[in-house]
Amino acid sequence: MQNLILASSSPRRKELLENLRIPFAISSSNVDESFNPDLPPDEVVMELAHRKAQAVFEKNPDAFVIGSDTIVVADNRFLGKPADEAEAFQILKGLSGSQHEVYTGVSIVSPANSVRFYEKTEVWFWELTDDEIRSYVKSGEPLDKAGAYGIQGLGSMLVKKINGDYFAVVGLPVARTVRELKRLQFKLPY
Repeated sequence: MQNLILASSSPRRKELLENLRIPFAISSSNVDESFNPDLPPDEVVMELAHRKAQAVFEKNPDAFVIGSDTIVVADNRFLGKPADEAEAFQILKGLSGSQHEVYTGVSIVSPANSVRFYEKTEVWFWELTDDEIRSYVKSGEPLDKAGAYGIQGLGSMLVKKINGDYFAVVGLPVARTVRELKRLQFKLPY
């Protein structure tokens, strides 16, 4: 039987993969996540995803390893995870009433081959009051998420509409990932 490993400790990515009913293990990688901010966002997320997948693959050379990384880009600025509540407030204030992009990169490394890809999703926020932003920040949800919000949780109340893959915004473009696994000859259980 082929082994599948998710190179991420993200509970959101874990849940998305569990929904597919594919047996997998989790092995988090502690790779350097610094990047050149002059690179295009698609290259950044694919490179970071590949670093994660490759680090885990080196310890598990018989497995199929999925690495993933998500960044938010607004006004040509990379928005990572906020350092604290004050930064979360500033990020959300900047996203209020406007459109931004979410890039999720994926790298799948296997014994025979590897692939990298990304999905870009456009997200529009409602115009938010300072009280709405403060209330959301106090929930604690924004503190461990790129762009300071989680579309799958309370942050769903901030989102007016999206254009693209919802699951990529959550952290893993599920349908594309399955198609790439198949292309790499991973045998699905169904």
